[in-house]
Amino acid sequence: MRLALALAILSAAPLHAAPCGGDFNDFVAAMSAEALAQGASPDAVKSFFDGARIDKAVLKADHSQGVFRKTFLEFSQSLISKSRIQNGAAYSKKYNDSFNRAMDEYGVSRGILLAFWAFETDFGQVQGDFNTRNALVTLAYDCRRPEIFQPQVLAAIQLTALGDFDPATTTGAWAGEIGMVQMLPKDILERGVDGDGDGVITLKTSAPDAILSGAKMLQHHGWRAGEPWMQEIIVPDGLDWAQTGLNTELPVADWLAMGVRAREGDLASGLVGSVLLPQGRHGPAFMVYPNYKVLFEWNKSFVYVTTAAYFATRLDGAKAYNAGNPDPGLNGDQMQALQEELAARGYDVGKIDGILGAATRAAVQKEQARLGLPADGWPTPDLLEAL
Repeated sequence: MRLALALAILSAAPLHAAPCGGDFNDFVAAMSAEALAQGASPDAVKSFFDGARIDKAVLKADHSQGVFRKTFLEFSQSLISKSRIQNGAAYSKKYNDSFNRAMDEYGVSRGILLAFWAFETDFGQVQGDFNTRNALVTLAYDCRRPEIFQPQVLAAIQLTALGDFDPATTTGAWAGEIGMVQMLPKDILERGVDGDGDGVITLKTSAPDAILSGAKMLQHHGWRAGEPWMQEIIVPDGLDWAQTGLNTELPVADWLAMGVRAREGDLASGLVGSVLLPQGRHGPAFMVYPNYKVLFEWNKSFVYVTTAAYFATRLDGAKAYNAGNPDPGLNGDQMQALQEELAARGYDVGKIDGILGAATRAAVQKEQARLGLPADGWPTPDLLEAL
């Protein structure tokens, strides 16, 4: 009953947005007023904001996510190790019942859940030591993404009212995520699962709670039960490279007709898929299915999601990828210069940050096609010079 009331309050439309970037005390007053207007108890609001402060380390982390400037091969080789694969197998066995429930009730593969559990917190061992209340308040106050984090502050206040969140002692990641699979307060309120049956949802200490909550979150975002997310493939030299990339989805039968083959087993007939070349036509190649795109609801980074999806296939028994011999890419300064050139030509590449995300890849592919280059979405010094 208490949780239902909290969700009803949280689902109410915000009466107004608190001002970002100005006087911090005015911001706290506005957020407090909004929480009270949505039905939060005065005690919970006071308890939440007592001692709240801006955490400069959170702002620094938010504005400098340089790890995502790595290539797919660099990033995947830095995160995936023999010991992580062995630990994944051990945790899979230890929590076999929970993973079976995740598949039976939500349709989510244990490989995917193990991959995110490994990357987010190293199977719960490194959950972050940022004060979660201060992290959320900082990001809600900062003007970069207040529309994302102000609702998370309101959700954390509701968790405080339920007794499930201690503003003074709860810790987690710099972006406000909590627990073994790093979920934000709103997701915990709406999709948290008591996986161990003890009557409470404790994502920091209960692996079953974390596993089932992560599965429910993916199902909510559109995960399709029983379907794959990624397979390594072999692509013919004469493939129309302009058809590759996430913006093109074709029936698997069409890809087979073009000579695309699975490296192991068979492609998923009856589904649509995209040919993904993270480092161009000379690097690793994957067929990605609709479930792959659901993973962007967990993390927005292309290289992170692609690495997690690949690691999940390894945990489910796939071979290590064929790294190939990719063409040299661009360093950070060159990538920023490329993004500036693309933006000047009218492409929406998002923030000029030196990160090769999905929008930059799509723009690169269009310019490659225009210039008569192989349109595989992988930017090279030759492309930058041509532009």
